[in-house]
Amino acid sequence: MVNHQTIGDRDHHRDHHRELDRGARPSPVPPVSPQPPLSPPSPLSPEDLAVLRENLQEQRLFREEQLRRLAVAPSRTDDPGRRPAAARTGGGGRAGLAASARMVLADVEAALERMAEGRYGRCHLCRRPVDRERLVIVPQARYCGRCQQVREAGR
Repeated sequence: MVNHQTIGDRDHHRDHHRELDRGARPSPVPPVSPQPPLSPPSPLSPEDLAVLRENLQEQRLFREEQLRRLAVAPSRTDDPGRRPAAARTGGGGRAGLAASARMVLADVEAALERMAEGRYGRCHLCRRPVDRERLVIVPQARYCGRCQQVREAGR
């Protein structure tokens, strides 16, 4: 076996042991700071969560009612001459509104599920907390502002 210790290293090591033999205390090793948790606790207070939950529940009720009304309302697009411009150009009309309402409803229900599981308020990409201000505006947000911008830029 080859010893790759240099002479200077051996001398230092030997001197260190001589000091210990004379009663000298070894120099203290600085304590290692604990690693921060991978996902810090949510910056949202219980009061914030209660307000956001109530907002999400109201949005869910609104979207469910919107979908019920769209499902039973008579279509005004039956007569091609009476169709709104958006419907004539394929802009969606009732079908587009219903699709949008279903999409928002799914996002709202997913946010309520995350809240129930204790995962609400964390970005799905970077796992950092989503800013409280962002959640107040878009309570069903899945991404922090930075990751949302990156996603939108990639489209």
